[in-house]
Amino acid sequence: MGIFAQKNIVPKVFCLNHNLIETIEDTPDTVVKLTNGTKYVVRDGADALLERVIAFNRQIFAEKMRTE
Repeated sequence: MGIFAQKNIVPKVFCLNHNLIETIEDTPDTVVKLTNGTKYVVRDGADALLERVIAFNRQIFAEKMRTE
């Protein structure tokens, strides 16, 4: 399960399972919609979130390759 920390508009940090992200919209605020319909308004823009998801996946796959 892939999880990374994300800051909400309200100053708190929470973990988000990136495998459940359905859409990320930049409409003045960035809205992350999950597959279960839950929506989060977050501080980071869509490009920054995508970069974090890609970096997280690379880290997981690199660790998997080292253990095989």
